[in-house]
Amino acid sequence: MWLLALLPLLLATGLMLKRRTKLLARMAEQGLWPTMLPGHSPKRKRFKNFVRVLAIALAIVALARPQWGFKWEEVKQRGLSIIVALDTSKSMLAQDIKPNRLQQAKWGVRDLLKELRGDRIGLVAFSGNAFLQCPATIDYAAFMMMLDDVYTGIVPLGGTDLFQALETSIESFEKSEETQADKVIILISDGEGHTGDPLALLPTLKEEGIRVFAIGVGTKEGELIQTSEGFVKDKAGNVVKSSLNEGMLERIAFETGGFYVRSAPGDFGLERVYRQGIAELQREERESRMSKTWTERFQWLLGAALLLLLIEGAIRPVKRENHR
Repeated sequence: MWLLALLPLLLATGLMLKRRTKLLARMAEQGLWPTMLPGHSPKRKRFKNFVRVLAIALAIVALARPQWGFKWEEVKQRGLSIIVALDTSKSMLAQDIKPNRLQQAKWGVRDLLKELRGDRIGLVAFSGNAFLQCPATIDYAAFMMMLDDVYTGIVPLGGTDLFQALETSIESFEKSEETQADKVIILISDGEGHTGDPLALLPTLKEEGIRVFAIGVGTKEGELIQTSEGFVKDKAGNVVKSSLNEGMLERIAFETGGFYVRSAPGDFGLERVYRQGIAELQREERESRMSKTWTERFQWLLGAALLLLLIEGAIRPVKRENHR
C-alpha cells in the first residue's frame, strides 16, 4: 500500500520539474539557457529524482521484511501451559500506575514472553464476563497481536468477575491432553468490585493441579477513573475512585500453591512470578517436530536503498563546466 503512495510522489515531483522547465522557457528561449544557466541539465534532475524515489521504494519493501528460501529445523516442545487472565474493566483505566493500569499490565505480559522457552501461553480477557481471547499457543507473535487488541470495554458487561475469569481459564486448558506438566493461571486485576465467588473454584483448581499466580495492579490510595468521556461516576453522580483490593487475589493464589505480587512503578511483578514461581515448575517434554524457518532477505533491499541514496547524493543537478 505504501508503494502505491510513491506513484503520486513520483508524478508530483516530475510535474514540478516540468513546471520549472516551462517557467524557464517563459523567461528565455532555450538557445540562451546554456549562457544564462551554465550546466543546466533537466535530464540529470529527473534521473536524480527517480533514484531518490526508487531508494524510498526499496526501503519500504525492506520494512515489510521479505523472506524467501528456508531450512528445516528440529524443534523440541518442552514447556508449561500458561493462561493470562487479564482484567479489562473500566477501573483498569485508573492512572495511579502510569499511563494506566491496563497498559502497564500489557507491557508486563510482553516482558514475560521474553522469559518463556517453549511454554504455551493463552489469554483470557474479563470484566463482568470472560472469554478466551487467545488459546494457549507457542506462537508468541500471534499471542502479542491478540494482546495488543485488548482494551477496556472489549467485554461488554461491566464489573470484575473473578469467578468467570478463573472458570474460563480452567476450561481453556486441554483437559483431554495427557500431560504431567504443571498448568498455570496468571491472574492480573485490581481486585475491585468483584462479583461471583471465585473461592468456589478452589476444589477444581486443586483437582486439576492448576496454580494461580496473582498480580495486584494499582495502589491502596487509589485513583479516579478517567475515560475519553470524562471521569467515571456512579448512579448517584459521584466520581468513582478505584483502589487496589488485594484480599481475594492473595487468598486464591495462596490456596492453589502460587503467590501474590503487588505491582509497582518500574516493577510490574511478572518477572518475579516467573523466576521465583513458574521457572521452578515441572515442564513436559513433548514430541519434537520439524519447523520450516524462512530466511530474512530485507538486508539486501535495505543495503540497495542506502546505496541508491549515496548515488543520489553524488549526482550533481548541473553539469560540471570544463575550465581551461
